Amino acid sequence: MDSKQLYQEVILDHNKKPRNYGPLESATHSSEGLNPLCGDHIWLRLHVDDDHIDAVAFEGQSCAICKASASMMTMVIKGKTVDEAERLVAEFRSMATGELDATSQPNHLGRLVVFAGVKDLPSRVKCAILPWHTLHAALANDRTVSTEGDQDPVGAPE
Repeated sequence: MDSKQLYQEVILDHNKKPRNYGPLESATHSSEGLNPLCGDHIWLRLHVDDDHIDAVAFEGQSCAICKASASMMTMVIKGKTVDEAERLVAEFRSMATGELDATSQPNHLGRLVVFAGVKDLPSRVKCAILPWHTLHAALANDRTVSTEGDQDPVGAPE
């Protein structure tokens, strides 16, 4: 199976059956993420205990790429330390923008490399990055974050 077909199948699967979708009553960290250009609007909630993310959930209205990215992200970060999650945020952003070649450069992305092709779809990069941008905001106790203006995760370093 080629990488584009795998990408499409993963996106469709996670869009149809998103993992960790719904409320999280015991959240210690949360943030609202908005991509005004696409209309993606998500809420991410985490429960962090002793520097470990032991629960995570998301809700919202978003395109298939954003929802699949959020779904896979929640699966990958559960059980990770805050530092490990932040490293994944940076690596995912670098991969999605083409700065990191996840197939040849060392990284911790694992199955998330299925999103490597999003770099070839400039209008969709922010869709894939929004959940990760929102995770970074939640961990920094920022209540809301956007993909535009001075909060742009692609144009502005964090």
